[in-house]
Amino acid sequence: MAAAESPSAALRRRDLCSRGIRLARKMRADVVDLLDAYVEQQGLDASASVAAVEGVPLAAVERWDEQTGTQRLLENLAAYRAFRALLAQMLEEQREQLGEADAGLGQALAAVLLQVSAFAYHLEELLRLESRGIPGEEGDGPPPPPRLSLFEQKLRGLGVLRELAQWAVRSVRDLRQLAKPGTAPGLAESP
Repeated sequence: MAAAESPSAALRRRDLCSRGIRLARKMRADVVDLLDAYVEQQGLDASASVAAVEGVPLAAVERWDEQTGTQRLLENLAAYRAFRALLAQMLEEQREQLGEADAGLGQALAAVLLQVSAFAYHLEELLRLESRGIPGEEGDGPPPPPRLSLFEQKLRGLGVLRELAQWAVRSVRDLRQLAKPGTAPGLAESP
């Protein structure tokens, strides 16, 4: 199947992967900065243990090296779509809690939300290049959470940002794997 991939398609895939890696690295740096500001603004302990947050996909995966390129792209896309919904919810809660009192944190959240949306679009472009259908967004977003106390909202936000930082690292690894020459056959689904 590698012979079936045209040189221009292989070049385009490597270019998209390289740009995606840069986007993911930038996003991770911004998320780490946002995480620091969030912890300080919310009065949380940076080492606080946060249980798994409903609707937050985990970046850790067993048998990562056995996944096909398509599986990697689809998991990344589903994760970033979920993060887009979660960050939008966090931004809304932030505005309700503080109003314009802390515009800086709201702006940083909005900037990361924009980066997550752009990265999801970038992943869709990679899937289109591979002639894969892009799954619809129905059901991808997390279910509306039950009404949480202010402290629970803060902890959920901490968990979302921590996991998003981990996803950015995983995305770089996934895109590096896809950018390797001769990985086109790995994009096909396993029989």
